[in-house]
Formats: sequence, structure tokens, C-alpha cells
Amino acid sequence: MNKKLCNTLLGLFLVCTGFGLQAEAQTLDRVVAVVNQDVILQSQLDTLVNKVQLDAAAAHQSLPDEAQLRKQALDRLISESLVLQLADRQGLRVSDTQLDQAIASIAAEQKMSVDQLRQEAHSKGLNEAQFRDEVRREMLMSEIRRNQVRQRINISDQEVQQVVKFMQSQGQKAQQYHVGHIMLALSADADADEQARVAAKAEQLIAELKKGADFRKMAIAESAGPKALEGGDWGWMTLEEMPTLLADAARDATPGDIVGPLRSGAGLHIVKVFETRGANASQQIEVRARHILLQPSIILTDAKAKQMLAGFLAEVKSGHADFAKLAEQYSEDPGSAVQGGELGWADPNIYDPQFRDVLMKLEPGQYSAPFRSSHGWHIVQLEERRQQQATDENMKNRAYQMIYNRRFAEEVQVWLDELRDEAYINIINGQAN
Repeated sequence: MNKKLCNTLLGLFLVCTGFGLQAEAQTLDRVVAVVNQDVILQSQLDTLVNKVQLDAAAAHQSLPDEAQLRKQALDRLISESLVLQLADRQGLRVSDTQLDQAIASIAAEQKMSVDQLRQEAHSKGLNEAQFRDEVRREMLMSEIRRNQVRQRINISDQEVQQVVKFMQSQGQKAQQYHVGHIMLALSADADADEQARVAAKAEQLIAELKKGADFRKMAIAESAGPKALEGGDWGWMTLEEMPTLLADAARDATPGDIVGPLRSGAGLHIVKVFETRGANASQQIEVRARHILLQPSIILTDAKAKQMLAGFLAEVKSGHADFAKLAEQYSEDPGSAVQGGELGWADPNIYDPQFRDVLMKLEPGQYSAPFRSSHGWHIVQLEERRQQQATDENMKNRAYQMIYNRRFAEEVQVWLDELRDEAYINIINGQAN
């Protein structure tokens, strides 16, 4: 991003205040990493680390030592920089007008003025410029991720039929697993010494976990996986929705089991099954709904995700925006986003309990307020409700969406790895990659 780079380089010569410090405590900002034509500043790293620490404190979650946390935070910023640079090269933009409209909608929904909304953001440690920049970044990254990964996924009719048969063999029971994941990076061409070192590390971590070590804390400290800063938590998924490696690990596991180490081309993996759940699907009531999902991240907080969805809802209800187009552009449920948020006909019991409960309270045509499930923040519209058995076509649609979600999760990581392999990355005062 040329403009960003110019501003960033200019910032190297400016004296600025540190995060949460008094104005008189001034330090010189410095570069901590060079990523192709972009740079990452100490202030960016400090802000992200502080954000993780504040969120962990609010959730009463323990964290690893600060050196490990900073390493993981820097790795996240490097990945984000690569994605944003690709978005810039492809000419993707989020205009100031789009952001202004979203912020105005959020303020109206909360019965606040824009100035009051700005003051509320400031009370949480973000000024208006930071808030706008973070939302803009998240929107750009979600869009380029969908565009790049969507074209890499091909699903055959045979694959769909296999999943349909599995669903039918389960008596339409939706067994779900809440899983955690730690990955220790190990290249396919690593020498014997490196393989032995990483294998010993994996066995050490597994031994500690079996003695009761905090899995989430360990994931933040040690994992090179995509959910490291989230404590390795992948949330609730069915076997059909999981990446293949996670599904293979969880298939015969029971709650509390530690599975691994498992080998892949990327490294060694440790998987923990936190919980399982299964519900008998009612074969009498089916619903057809559509939704928009935003997944909170280090950059997009729960509050901001909720605010964005409130803005979308206000725009749709006022007739200034189309729900399907918003879903295609913003929803982070890849399987339904490509279909304008449509989930198709389904038994409501297959959904996350919070999602199901909200959906069942709606009347046909009615929209929900923004709400939280284990997957993130949603708004949902109930389009129709009926009483009948699920048709073959509906089963196929559901199977297709499950396969798509699994492939998307797998391909995103492969795509990010490819971006890093092709990039020039130099960590200042650290190892050059």
C-alpha cells in the first residue's frame, strides 16, 4: 500500500506516545519487520499485544510470557500485511463513504450521535481514526481472502453424494465437536536433527497437556497454526466441516482427549477435543434462512462486529442496502456468502444452539438483532418455515456447504503459506525469513 508505506516511513521520524502512556512519556517509533514493500512498526506491535492482554484479562484467560506473545502477534501482523498488499495490488478499496455510512448506521441503531460513538470508542482505547482503519483493514482482508480462496475450490457431485449418505446413515443426528489445535512448524525437507527436535517438543507439550496444562495458553505460546492467537480454538464443527486433519483426530475421540502428534506437510499437530454434542434432528419442522456472519478477531472486537451488523441491519430495513449483496461482500461464512447468505432448507437443530434459538423465535420475513454464537456475530432473517421431511435436494445443499466450509478452511492456510513463501520478510533484531 503505497500511501500507507509513505505514511509509515514518515512515522519513523516522528516522536509519538506509547499505548496507554502519559503524553510526556515519548519514545521513537521504529521498524520491527520489513514485509516486501511494507513495514511493521513497534507501535503496531505494542497495540496488538496490549489488545490481546486486555481481552485475556476481561475473559480471565491466562497468557504465555510476553516474549512468546509478541512473537505470535508479530507473525499475525506479517500475515495481515501480505494479505493487505495483495488487496492493494488488485485495486480493492473500502471508500470513506462506505465507512461513514456504516458508522452513522451504528450510531443511529444505538441511539447515539456520531460524536458520542467516537467518545465511546475512545474510552475503550481507540480513537476514531484507529477504529475506522481497523474496520477498513478487516473488510479488505475478508474480501481478498474470499476472492482468492473461492476459485481454488472444486466440489464434485460424487463428493456431495458421499456426504449425503453419511448424513443419512447418522439418522440426521448432527454430532459436533469443539476442538483446539496446536501446530509445530516442520518443513517437508527438514533434516533428521530438526525432525527429532520438533518431535521431542511435540511429545513434551503432549505430556504437559495430559498433566493439566492450559491448552489455550500453550497454543498462544507455541502454535504456528492459523488460530494461535485465539488459543488454538476452532469452535464447534461437524466432522464434515473440519479440515481433514482435525476430523481424523476428532472422529474417535472423547471430550478431554489429546490426539497427536499428527504429521502433515506443514508440521506436527496436536488436537484436543474440548466437548462434543449431538442433537436428534426434528424431521417435522424445517426453516429456510439467510444470515451474515462476522467473526471477531484481534482487530475486529466483539463490540465492533456487533456494531457493523447493526449498521447493516439499519441499511437493509431502510431500503438503502440489499441483504444478499451485503452477505456476499462481508459474511465470513464462505459456504453461504457466495449464495447471498442463503442457508437453504434445514432442520434448525443442526445449527449452533444460540443460532437455532434466535431463529425459532422469528416470524417468516423477520430479521433478528445482532447476536453472538460460538461462530461469531450474526444477523439472520427467517424466510420460511415448513413441516415436512427433508428432501434430497436440501440434503445435497447442506452437504455442499459442509464440504465448501471444510475446503475453505484448508485452502486459506495453504494460500497464506504460499504468500509467505513468495515474500521478502526481514524481522529486525531477529531472524530473517
